[in-house]
Amino acid sequence: MPQLSRRVVPILTLFVSLAQVVNTGFAETRPNILLIVSDDQRPDTIQSLGNPLIQTPHLDRLVMSGVAFTRATCGNPICTPSRAEILTGCCSFRNGVLDFGKPISPRVPRLAHWFTRAGYQTHYVGKWHNDGGPAQHGYQTSRGLYRGGGGKFSRPQVDWADRPVTGYRGWVFQDESGQLFPDLGVGLTPDISSKIADAAIACVEHSAQSNQPFLLHVNFTAPHDPLLLPPGWEQAYDPQRLPLPANFLPRHPFDHGNIEGRDELLFAWPRTPRETLGELAAYYAVISHMDAQIGRILAALHATGLAQNTLIVFTSDHGLAIGSHGLRGKQNMYEHTIGVPLVISGPGIPAGERRNAQCYLRDLFPTLTDLAEIDSPGEQIDGRSLVPVLRGEREVIHPFIVGYFRHAQRMIRAEGWKYIEYPEAGIEQLFDLTNDPHELTNLANEPRHDARRKLLNGLLHEWLQAHGDPSRKQE
Repeated sequence: MPQLSRRVVPILTLFVSLAQVVNTGFAETRPNILLIVSDDQRPDTIQSLGNPLIQTPHLDRLVMSGVAFTRATCGNPICTPSRAEILTGCCSFRNGVLDFGKPISPRVPRLAHWFTRAGYQTHYVGKWHNDGGPAQHGYQTSRGLYRGGGGKFSRPQVDWADRPVTGYRGWVFQDESGQLFPDLGVGLTPDISSKIADAAIACVEHSAQSNQPFLLHVNFTAPHDPLLLPPGWEQAYDPQRLPLPANFLPRHPFDHGNIEGRDELLFAWPRTPRETLGELAAYYAVISHMDAQIGRILAALHATGLAQNTLIVFTSDHGLAIGSHGLRGKQNMYEHTIGVPLVISGPGIPAGERRNAQCYLRDLFPTLTDLAEIDSPGEQIDGRSLVPVLRGEREVIHPFIVGYFRHAQRMIRAEGWKYIEYPEAGIEQLFDLTNDPHELTNLANEPRHDARRKLLNGLLHEWLQAHGDPSRKQE
């Protein structure tokens, strides 16, 4: 197993510096913003947030120097729609991206456009999974851009378990003009996180030469499948020493709307403990490798003197099942998937605190404009600023959270309860999250909970109707 001391020591001083500038006020000058987004990362995969089995020393120190939102969620648990919500601050019904291959509506704002107009340098690094390219959505520069287009270079590939790779085939590093760099690898490679970090570090070093504040948006592919064991982490996690997820099942009890989807076909039916634990060990290794690369980026901020005036946000586009509830993929409404890690650290942010306010990824847009003290898009977007929660002025921003996946799933979470509706399957679920956090017991058909089920159903449908859910137009 890699020695953590060698990985941690180089940036310990960075976090000491961050702690020294933490206070209850906000920065007097406009802060730089580093927004880091991982891919398919469950909310229970950071050691300091409750998982003693995984090694995430650099994310742990962000948690220690900032605020962690423990009930942060994505709205739509697929890569493209979730990333569109980050880019626009709008729900899928408003920005037009309900599924793969849908373009972002020209009528909604873009995060990068907003910051560019406010005088920020805006940079994009890593995975791009929306229409067009970063430049079309307001980013002034991009480095280490990774997206599809290299199919002619694609070759058969297998993952850690010798299973044929079905994801990221033909994806390749390239520039905005379309020039491809297949020499850096086609499809995912075991060291891809280090290449994305290299590009991010180059952006940091470039920004250090400018007097303008910057918004640097870094998008890792980790820990999305195919899972390939990173260099130095091949033996980091022993599957036989990992526990199964508490809500592991051999099969999901019904077709939730994606049983035959690509993500679910990555695992055999029925799900087995052996395959699940092996996948979990590889998943943890990929996350730990990414964590080490995040440490390199943070060290670059410190080395260039930018750390003390840089806000750092870490999150993911959605979580993942990996055996939970008998599922492998992300297209579901359970907490392991709609939940995301969300940590905000930097000048003016309280250190080592937790917030349990429910929030969405789309709330990052107005939160960042508030932290940068630039004009807010206001009613043009659906997101709401989390700054009052960061300051301790409010405990609640959203009285409930709504989730959606295609026409197959709709969800509402309020006051410790979750109601999920499966219109295509004709099934309802009701979970008492306070007493059943792993969502093991469906109470939807119990008469004593009928009033609560109807209340949540009504709130859900009212919200969906108000926000333009196309499946509700006939109601």
